[in-house]
Amino acid sequence: MAWFYLILGGVFEIGWPLGFKLAATTGNKVLFIAVSVVSMALSGLFLYMAQRSIPIGTAYAVWTGIGAVGTLAIGIAFFSDPAGFARLFSAFLIVAGIIGLKVF
Repeated sequence: MAWFYLILGGVFEIGWPLGFKLAATTGNKVLFIAVSVVSMALSGLFLYMAQRSIPIGTAYAVWTGIGAVGTLAIGIAFFSDPAGFARLFSAFLIVAGIIGLKVF
């Protein structure tokens, strides 16, 4: 169950920068800032729940990795962020590092 909480926390970790981006690019700033704050709180709560049984170093790396790579993917897919080889390879290295922490 801890890994489920950690993945869920990572998904909410994607939500707050997305909410800030939408607040900056749309007319509904208050709504999207509120979404960001709620997403931050839920993200932290699920990290807390996960790290009770997952080593904190592993939990934190997975949590931030999901947030970083997920936010990168959303930026590429929906906001025309650059998707060059070096950026994608760097994201791959983040994922590889996370897998390494889990395996070893």
